[in-house]
Amino acid sequence: MSHKELPKDPFILLSYINTQLRDHYNNLDDLCLSLQINKKELTEKLLSIDYSYEFNTNQFI
Repeated sequence: MSHKELPKDPFILLSYINTQLRDHYNNLDDLCLSLQINKKELTEKLLSIDYSYEFNTNQFI
């Protein structure tokens, strides 16, 4: 899935990203690399709804 296909709604995006992290990736860097996602843009979009990446749990909380 490319960046263009990611959900536009930040809450749906949050759910999608956390599911991907849980099921397929060991960390955010791996996810971004594999899905060709700009990490900064992703984290800023999710920060706009007050979610930030937690390395220890490998999810946005």
